Amino acid sequence: MCKHNSFRKARLTLLALAAAGAFPSAQAQTQTLPAVTVTAPRGGSLTVPTAAEAAQEINQTPGAVEVVPASSWQDTPAATLKDMLDFTPGVFAQPKWGGDSRLSIRGSGLARYYHLRGIELLQDGVPMNNADGSADFQMIDPSAYQFVEVYKGANALRFGATTLGGAINFVSPTGHDSDRFQARVDTGSFGWRRTQASTGFVSGKVDGFITGSWQRESGFREHSRNHAVRVNGNLGLRLANNAETRFYLFSGSARNQLPGSVTRDAALHDPRRAAAINVLNDWQRNDDVTRISNRTTFISGNTTYEAGGWFSRMHLDHPIYQYLDNGYNDYGLYARAQNETPIAGHDNRATLGLRWSAGTVNARNYVNSDGQKNGLLSHVNNRADNITVYGENAYHVVPDVSLIAGFQYLSAERKQTDLFNGVGPANRSGSRTYNLFNPKLGVLWQAGPTWQVYGNVSRSGEPPTFGDMQFSTQNDLARLNAQRGTTIEVGTRGNSKDWKWDVAAYRARLKNEIECVSSQFNICQVAQNLDHTIHQGIEAGLQWTALRGLFVDQARSSDSLNLKVAYTYSNFYFQNDPIWGNNQLPGMPRHYLRGELVYKHPSGFYGGPTVEWVPQAYYADNANTLKTAPYALLGLRAGYNQGPYSLFIEGRNLTNRTYIASASITDRANASSPLFEPGAGRAVYVGLQIRY
Repeated sequence: MCKHNSFRKARLTLLALAAAGAFPSAQAQTQTLPAVTVTAPRGGSLTVPTAAEAAQEINQTPGAVEVVPASSWQDTPAATLKDMLDFTPGVFAQPKWGGDSRLSIRGSGLARYYHLRGIELLQDGVPMNNADGSADFQMIDPSAYQFVEVYKGANALRFGATTLGGAINFVSPTGHDSDRFQARVDTGSFGWRRTQASTGFVSGKVDGFITGSWQRESGFREHSRNHAVRVNGNLGLRLANNAETRFYLFSGSARNQLPGSVTRDAALHDPRRAAAINVLNDWQRNDDVTRISNRTTFISGNTTYEAGGWFSRMHLDHPIYQYLDNGYNDYGLYARAQNETPIAGHDNRATLGLRWSAGTVNARNYVNSDGQKNGLLSHVNNRADNITVYGENAYHVVPDVSLIAGFQYLSAERKQTDLFNGVGPANRSGSRTYNLFNPKLGVLWQAGPTWQVYGNVSRSGEPPTFGDMQFSTQNDLARLNAQRGTTIEVGTRGNSKDWKWDVAAYRARLKNEIECVSSQFNICQVAQNLDHTIHQGIEAGLQWTALRGLFVDQARSSDSLNLKVAYTYSNFYFQNDPIWGNNQLPGMPRHYLRGELVYKHPSGFYGGPTVEWVPQAYYADNANTLKTAPYALLGLRAGYNQGPYSLFIEGRNLTNRTYIASASITDRANASSPLFEPGAGRAVYVGLQIRY
């Protein structure tokens, strides 16, 4: 290794050790960086990094990225994506019902009330999305992961993704870094119950980890009972000192009643009541999922090779406005190589990857008669095929400055075969292929031992999902184009003794942004390409150890007061649109802030207030005629964490504020438009965990 590479890695290690605990839970907030440079500890697995290793890798990205450790949500009643990533600036996740959420990063998929689009979800580097790019959240288990990697926008090129929103990777423990035994029990308001247990082992060249959880909730709203059982496990085999293969298995079942969207007035004045049609026809979403995958890593000299594959099967039983009975099969293969051979005496890191993914949806729609199947209305088979080639090269022009150039090429086919209407003009069969090339340029400056400055410009591209494509006639396929965008981003991240920060500003100009206009049931009645739109904003995270030695000031330990804030500013608007002019894009608040002020005692006790604040209402329609309502939610959390035992208690929305948690969008709304999901009222949760 050349001296430049050693110097760079020594500096990055310090930043990585801080970033691995970025925005941690209260009991971890007083940790500081060591006074001397050390090497980040190498985990026992070649296929799965530790949080410190992941931070060292991710902080070589010239853009906004995060490693969120499990300590950020471990001592909370975390049940949804919102609970896990609420202190990640730029991520806007709001609850809907059960385990479902509405997720957007940088305004991605704002118009998708269901079936996420514009963000790639992965578990241990393997896609959780369906092959057409859509995804759901019911099978995400917060108790099953050791950390989460968040790649915003084109910074997700690490996985070959270049969507507007980026990618989120949920990383499981292995036998090397898991507890031999761990268990927890949670209970709380609205019938919330959860039990979970895990174990791990290492035996010679073999290691393994398995975790299972069971949860049930009667729900805050009428007709919102939910129940889920999930099992995650992996088994690793060290083939040689420089090679390892790991197999993953997930199996899950979720049963959810759907309370539905209501009018603004109902959401703010009668928030517990469900939509009448949802109760009448017993709207539900019931999923059964099995997923298997493999990752194999081989290291030779300065090159790391990685390859793997996956297969996922899901059955969806979904009585809504119709009774949907769908079977999903998704599968794929990938290969990736990273070489760190210096060029002309300068550090260089070259990456090249290839991924093939495909999937089918066997979709039958029936008449929903009081929650039961009646006559068959349609039967189609959808197939998606994708080939992605991507590469990136980071060249250090001087030891502390690297220039990065990358690209992604995507060829995506969407095909539908109508099995119901036979041959003739009523047949809704058709196919279309989208070919996209997305380049990226960036610069990363290691400005000091523990902080960085970065900037990049990138292209993004997203083909439509099957939920976007109507297939009413074959001509409809030519109507909907791929969404394209160009994003400019600058930012900085780092830490000092008492401060940690992560700040990014971006501006994206989109062409053909895909927007779904909701019908009365919030179904994507019409998907359309908008002309030109602007997404711009600021993502800022701050952590400050404000006071040390407040009541206890000892040589080896002291108490502290810790402030943690995540702020997201979003300014999204039409740009000289022929219909909507320069109106605001609906579906996202201009300002969103999460904060907490937590006192920590060296005995293991911690506690303090929390806040969630949306100071301005946001629009729910393109015409900008109907808004949500501003709100501020106050909470309080406390706990004790010492040795193998931990206990927490958390109160949420303690003022019992009625508010709108999530909103779908339409073109023109009025007071009777059922677009809003009310948030939960006052709630209290407690949990106990033991680990050895």
